[in-house]
Amino acid sequence: MERDGEGGASTQMQRVNSGGSISPTRARTGPDSFLVACRLFSFVTALAAILCIAVNVYSAVRSFKNGYDVFDGIFRCYAVVIAIIVVVAESEWSFFIKFWKVLEFSAGRGMLQIFVAVMTRAYPEEYGQRNDLILLRNIASYFLLTCGAIYIISGMLCFGFIKRARQAKEVSREQAIKDLQDLERRREELEALLIQERV
Repeated sequence: MERDGEGGASTQMQRVNSGGSISPTRARTGPDSFLVACRLFSFVTALAAILCIAVNVYSAVRSFKNGYDVFDGIFRCYAVVIAIIVVVAESEWSFFIKFWKVLEFSAGRGMLQIFVAVMTRAYPEEYGQRNDLILLRNIASYFLLTCGAIYIISGMLCFGFIKRARQAKEVSREQAIKDLQDLERRREELEALLIQERV
């Protein structure tokens, strides 16, 4: 009987070993180049929006402090708020996107970015004596304007649909890798139990 028990344990060990080791690293593939490019572009767009925030904040401070134009200062405050929305949208925070469904689409983001760029560009001409400020304004506005135009073009080419499909595929792959890791851990536990029974 004892010999039969050892034979059964060894048979089970052979069955487990015959299945081979489930290596999660073999199932892991490289990152999706398309999603990497999208994340990089989102980072660049967020930088452009942050630059617009800095320009508009500085302009608002000058308007309120020096009394140039109070209405221009209020206008800059609105530009700052909308630019912050652009930055948060580029982070793709699911809680935020849930309440701003239009920003889930590339065209919606592009139009919002172009709107912020136009607001940033609309400086009063009396600031013309600050050439450095005008240069920074132009860089920030045209930078974000370019990003917005690219977003609108990508939306027309259905890049947003491709991006969401690949994101869902990436999540499924990560879940599959996690399941494989759990199976590997359970296999090792089973092997340890079989060895203990054999001893």
